Amino acid sequence: MKISFYEARMTKDDKVKLVTEKAVNYESGTLNEPGKVTDMLRELLKIEDMAEEYCYMIALNNAYKVIGVFFISKGTVNASLVTPRELYIRALLVGAVQIILCHNHPCGSAVPSEEDINVTNRIRKAGNLVGIKLTDHIIIGGGSYYSFREAEML
Repeated sequence: MKISFYEARMTKDDKVKLVTEKAVNYESGTLNEPGKVTDMLRELLKIEDMAEEYCYMIALNNAYKVIGVFFISKGTVNASLVTPRELYIRALLVGAVQIILCHNHPCGSAVPSEEDINVTNRIRKAGNLVGIKLTDHIIIGGGSYYSFREAEML
């Protein structure tokens, strides 16, 4: 399967458009399990090697097939800025039915911070309003991952 990585850019008339940054072949089948998502991010992005927090969104169709992967933000060693607006603009532009939010913790612990929990709740609520489900939020760090879905927080 070809997975496209997108960037959002502004046009000359101040509209947001998607630009394909790159496309890679990756045989993921469906991304319906946190372990599969984590494996993909480790292989394609080397997410555990990043020295700062990086946040990505994976846009999916109803069958958990990847529509696109979006770089959302680069933060500091212990924080990254994520707002529902930036996520859902991109998700709507590609016709996503559901999304998975993913970020790394360079400190090595995949345990969510209070801010991670708050951001997840804001994104879930915004998704409910626009009809795009936040299927999971996965934190990767220290050779492990934390899935909000597995922890029954979504």
